[in-house]
Amino acid sequence: MRHTIAEIARATGLDAVGDGSIAVVGVAEPADCPPDRLAIALKPAFAEQLGQGGARVALLWEGADWQGFGLEAAILAKRPRYALSGVSAAFDPGQGYGPGVHESAVIDPSAKLAPDVAVGPFTMIGAEVEIGAGSVIGPQVFIGRGARIGAGALIHAGARIGAGVTAGDRLIAQFNAVIGSDGFSFVTPEVSGVERARESLGDQGGTEAQSWARIHSLGAVTLGHDVEVGANSSIDRGTVRDTAIGTGTKIDNNVQVGHNVVIGQHCLLCGLVGIGGSTVIGDHSVLGGASGVADNLRIGARVILGGGTIALSNVPEGRVMMGYPAMKMDQNIEVYKGLRRLPRLFRDVAALRKAVSKSSGND
Repeated sequence: MRHTIAEIARATGLDAVGDGSIAVVGVAEPADCPPDRLAIALKPAFAEQLGQGGARVALLWEGADWQGFGLEAAILAKRPRYALSGVSAAFDPGQGYGPGVHESAVIDPSAKLAPDVAVGPFTMIGAEVEIGAGSVIGPQVFIGRGARIGAGALIHAGARIGAGVTAGDRLIAQFNAVIGSDGFSFVTPEVSGVERARESLGDQGGTEAQSWARIHSLGAVTLGHDVEVGANSSIDRGTVRDTAIGTGTKIDNNVQVGHNVVIGQHCLLCGLVGIGGSTVIGDHSVLGGASGVADNLRIGARVILGGGTIALSNVPEGRVMMGYPAMKMDQNIEVYKGLRRLPRLFRDVAALRKAVSKSSGND
């Protein structure tokens, strides 16, 4: 896969300077970039490493002194990291899934696949499934009865899509993603100790041990267009209505989305996020790595939860939250500063007590 600097610039809508005829076969970091690669130097600190490698061309920021770095050509971008999205797409060779339907795939006769859909080996596609044009279904994938997947989907090896799941166009399901597993819904014949503890803020009320009965998941999962679900992530199906993921939302690896959850459009859920059942997340919200949201909460639009933040109550729209329990970012920072001052405060109090004790002893 070889592209000239001029071709890359035209394809990504960027500006090329210098010798645009120079061709590259891929990208590399500045310090170890060979002559046939495009160095990715998104800011001055990275560009300073260009002299350690053999780069002839680089992706730089707008106004960069590319000649001063000893380059023969450059691609300049107002927002280099955003430009990397298009540049990386130009060089992505994909996973190498082959065209056509592999002979070992098992496809129910009632399934409707567009003529150009590719299906990998040992994949199973159930009854009444519909898959749109241009979709690629990797090896060892399972798609359950009545699932409907739009055009341009990319379902990587080992993914599992349950019965009745509906997805818009350009769904990406990474390796071993599970969409449409049963929700974690159980109930006891009498009021449970957990329910009593929640009502009383800690007292289980002497409740006897009870067995748990499953509440079956009768809903499914609905995903909008351009949704991505990361490796080993799981989205539970709804109890009665569908769990819903909005258009443009991106879900990282090892994320758990509980039953009946509604996630808005263009949200970002980073690795190890957990969302309790029946919670609603507003549009354009970002949940940092290892953050969590308790069940039955309302998180407003444009909310940001910092890494490791645990939301135990509703969050108004536009808030930036940190900590456990979650609080406004500025408040959390003040609390953290206070915690760091505690040892000194304890020493000061001990010194004061000692001084007071001596003073009292002298009276």
